[in-house]
Amino acid sequence: MGKQKLDTQAIGLDAGLAFTKWVTGAENLHYGLWDGLDVTAGNLRAAQDAYTDKLFKLLPSDPCRILDIGGGAGETARKLIALGHTVDIVVPSKFLAQRCRANAPEATVHEMMFEQFQSQSRFDLCLFSESYQYIPLDQGLPKCLRLLEPTGKIIISDCFRTPAYKITNLSAKVGGGHREKAFRAMVETQPVRIAFEEDITASVAPSVDLEQGLFNVFGYAASRIDAELSAKRPKVRWLIHRVLRMLMNERKRARLDERLNKQTRNAKAFKTYNRYLMMVVEPT
Repeated sequence: MGKQKLDTQAIGLDAGLAFTKWVTGAENLHYGLWDGLDVTAGNLRAAQDAYTDKLFKLLPSDPCRILDIGGGAGETARKLIALGHTVDIVVPSKFLAQRCRANAPEATVHEMMFEQFQSQSRFDLCLFSESYQYIPLDQGLPKCLRLLEPTGKIIISDCFRTPAYKITNLSAKVGGGHREKAFRAMVETQPVRIAFEEDITASVAPSVDLEQGLFNVFGYAASRIDAELSAKRPKVRWLIHRVLRMLMNERKRARLDERLNKQTRNAKAFKTYNRYLMMVVEPT
């Protein structure tokens, strides 16, 4: 039997959710809406709740059947169910599927890629909350149209890349998503219309500063440990650096250093490379 590959993604999600729950009391990893709030860890829960409140204003007024695509850890589904909606969650991660079942036990959880999902019944709403960017551009809207009731709607709340988003060196740009220009061109080919759209980039961008500040704390701790080892345990320090060079190539080490010790991933950069849009898309 061969060695099993470490599931670093699940480890990262587990750690991230555990930390967020410790800070806020909820397992949310999405951006916050920071209008009128100081950008501190103590306000993260309030910012994330403000984001959810704004998102929910786009929902139909009557209870409906919702397909939550890429439903995270199930926190959004739990709130939707509390409002009287029926929720199905599609999530590809085994770990997140487990968290969805724990946080939203009344929801039906489908542990699979959205591209693989099939349903005989139809939904009133397809919801993408920071998950649209992970669906191939030519498959997201077309598949939703096949899953919707004739009067159904699609809500997309996610990042899109501006023309400035280009990776030309070792530095990784903050944010991501589909190119906005490509998305709008695709929309023109589908029997849909954008019934509502709002750019909330400036309101969510401070989330990036908060995240970067957390990584800088880790970086500071790592630098202090490295300095102590250099002064008192140089052989141990040499061995640790040797192992890191074996495990990580130059590009990965440069990105790790940038993540831990610099502030290039900040709100200003996010607003340069991304547009964060909330929109309602309707079949025509």
